[in-house]
Amino acid sequence: MTTKYLLSEDQVPRRWYNVLGDLKSPPAPVLHPGTHKPVTPDDLAPLFPMALIEQEMSPEREIAIPDEVRNALTAWRPTPMYRAHGLEKAIGTRSHIYYKYEGVSPSGSHKPNTAVPQAYYNAKAGVKRLATETGAGQWGSSIAYAAGLFGLNVTVYMVKISYEQKPYRRSMMQTWGAEVFASPTNRTRAGKQILGKDPHSNGSLGIAISEAVEDAATHDDTKYSLGSVLNHVCMHQTVIGLEAQEQMKLAGEYPDVVIGCHGGGSNFAGIALPFARDKFNGKNVRLLAAEPTSCPTLTKGVYAFDYGDTVGLTPIVKMHTLGHDFMPPGIHAGGLRYHGAAPIISKLLDEKIIEAVAYAQLACFGAAVTFARSEGIIPAPESSHAIKAAIEEAKKGDAEGRSRVILFNLSGHGHFDLAAYDAYVAGKLEDFEYPRDAVAKSMASLPVIQA
Repeated sequence: MTTKYLLSEDQVPRRWYNVLGDLKSPPAPVLHPGTHKPVTPDDLAPLFPMALIEQEMSPEREIAIPDEVRNALTAWRPTPMYRAHGLEKAIGTRSHIYYKYEGVSPSGSHKPNTAVPQAYYNAKAGVKRLATETGAGQWGSSIAYAAGLFGLNVTVYMVKISYEQKPYRRSMMQTWGAEVFASPTNRTRAGKQILGKDPHSNGSLGIAISEAVEDAATHDDTKYSLGSVLNHVCMHQTVIGLEAQEQMKLAGEYPDVVIGCHGGGSNFAGIALPFARDKFNGKNVRLLAAEPTSCPTLTKGVYAFDYGDTVGLTPIVKMHTLGHDFMPPGIHAGGLRYHGAAPIISKLLDEKIIEAVAYAQLACFGAAVTFARSEGIIPAPESSHAIKAAIEEAKKGDAEGRSRVILFNLSGHGHFDLAAYDAYVAGKLEDFEYPRDAVAKSMASLPVIQA
């Protein structure tokens, strides 16, 4: 009985998969926040090095991974894929459940897969410092680690509620040399504007993005670095799915459904996009994004043009959005508290290439505890949504009298999230379902785009 499916270091992917090369029609243009006209590379140059701008806009189906990046990735890649025999037994299913485990990275999540190339390209362009935001801290710790590999300084604006809930993520960032601030801050005009309206603001990813973008745009030696949402970020994460495809071959099976949790879209993209290529080529595979009911971007959000940040400093993109003024409740899956979805994920959902489902916090923690007790790994709260979806898919297969092959992305461990598990065990967590009327109200704040 095989449990682990392992690849050798020489099987780390040599090319990222760029789904833009397989779309029947191009995504909607990215618009300048001031003129509402399509952005040019020069418009983005204050924020990103040209190599990443070119990747963001590239129609090439595959893009080579530089040797320096690939060598850095081999510190933890290829990551293992497991057959979840214990979980299958615990829930009494006939289905076969597999999970790709990204918690073996230095920061304990999938985020270094894009942090390393972003740090590399910035350093190569002569950048001295990166400004970024982070929610639960997986991204902030990952870019802090990666920046150190290439001699960069990092400033992280961490969503205040997560800054308080997850102090050890902050400690990780600081250990790797980053300076970390609870957002909103008094360091930026954007932060001061938010604090002027609400001095006790818990913050949000949208606010933290505003602060980081302003920081980068106002310092010549600094660029902005983003851990999700953008095309190049999603592309960097495809090493997950590309490896998983080879590991499924070792298992002698092919998934009926591929699952990832969804916040901004990066880890779902990482596991799902290579399989989307299979789907474009005729494979019968479902791609399922699992998100929280408290931040239901894909399941309740409107597909529209919106800002990527709260204040309106970032380019305008067409995405599923809850409105850029969305203020999320303080759920413990901090990495999923974002108002918008990656434009490429939004387009695939609109074209029915992928599906989405939302689950409540308590049900997800229950699934995480079942998983921890049967598989031994304590999952990140974000990853618990994928586990819940996998369990539900297995139960549906049982009800149909058939065995499903299920693959999900276990995007990180929960070792720095034990306060959330304390709260769950103590019965202090509550469910929250974001109401549709709140979404409708936020739509009044969307930028007005002339056809």
